[in-house]
Amino acid sequence: MEKIVDIIDSIAHEKGLPPESAKEAFKTALIQTARRVICQECDYDAEIDEKSKTYILRQKITVVSDDDPRLEEEPEKYITLDEAKEIDPDAEVGDELTGEPINLEEYGRSAAAALYHEIEFHIQRFVEEQMFNKYKSMIGTIVSGPVTRVDSEQNTYIEIDEVRAVLPKRNRIKGESFRVGETIKGILRYVGIDKKFGIHLEISRTMPKFLEELLKQEVPEIQDGLVLIEKSARIPGERAKVALTALSPNVDPVGATVGVKGVRINAVSQELHGESIDCIEYSPIPEIFVARALSPAIINSVKIEDDVAHVTLPSDQKSKAIGRSGINIRLASMLTGYQIELTEVAGTVAGATVEGFEEDKPANPDALKALFGE
Repeated sequence: MEKIVDIIDSIAHEKGLPPESAKEAFKTALIQTARRVICQECDYDAEIDEKSKTYILRQKITVVSDDDPRLEEEPEKYITLDEAKEIDPDAEVGDELTGEPINLEEYGRSAAAALYHEIEFHIQRFVEEQMFNKYKSMIGTIVSGPVTRVDSEQNTYIEIDEVRAVLPKRNRIKGESFRVGETIKGILRYVGIDKKFGIHLEISRTMPKFLEELLKQEVPEIQDGLVLIEKSARIPGERAKVALTALSPNVDPVGATVGVKGVRINAVSQELHGESIDCIEYSPIPEIFVARALSPAIINSVKIEDDVAHVTLPSDQKSKAIGRSGINIRLASMLTGYQIELTEVAGTVAGATVEGFEEDKPANPDALKALFGE
């Protein structure tokens, strides 16, 4: 097999593999072929001679004592110490020697065919491994591609570069439908690989992460790190809440995310099939965060006990806090991580308190600003 290095370099270039990976695949193929056509139980060692551009294949033989029973059971794998010393005077029991170079071409067409299939198989494994690592590093990022097929169960298949991805029906926003040829976006959720089907990708349009990545694409302040998305919660296709923090006092996190006349947030909403998105300013103080999460309802007070937030509010604000079909309170609970219990009280917004404020004193105007925003 003349100038094998040139052949390997050509394969590496064609498949987009590093030359070293292609050489490793070829050496593995040589060893597997030798086991198939020469000795299934034997061990082999393969090297690439860069100067002659050919391969060197040798059988590995283990040195054992003269009375070792393995000499009779598997004579092709073992050699006595006396015989080994004739080859290498410094040989000891347990050493591994290599025999004379083996030329697979001497084993006929069957060996050549076996080597060809082994090379093809191992090169493909390296290509798949490289692609697998590439897409695995992209999990949690937005990918896009044209729809190639929609099956009878409404699973949507998308072509992403050289790989086909699937958007299962369960990961699709309610009410969405796609046509072949239409380009769609999604968050890369899962990357798998198996011997039968190769690499397969799963994308989602329902994960909160998809909303966050869309906001990052649409809002330069988020992309530049001036505004952070602390938490998000979604009921896909209906409504979402996003908690934001600005790292600079000169940046309004909510205003920057919404954009002039809502242009930025509307662009994201349109991609999410009309999903309504509430942006609120995050607070590390749980009581304030819960109160803001329940907007547009105006809250009187919040008291945290373990994982329950006890919220008191005027009776005319209860319906706003709950929202249509309970969507507002569900999202607030998802966003804050607290189970929210509402209690109606008679009173006005002027009497609003947060647990920790002194209830026998008038509410501090600065504290009210922190609670309800400007």
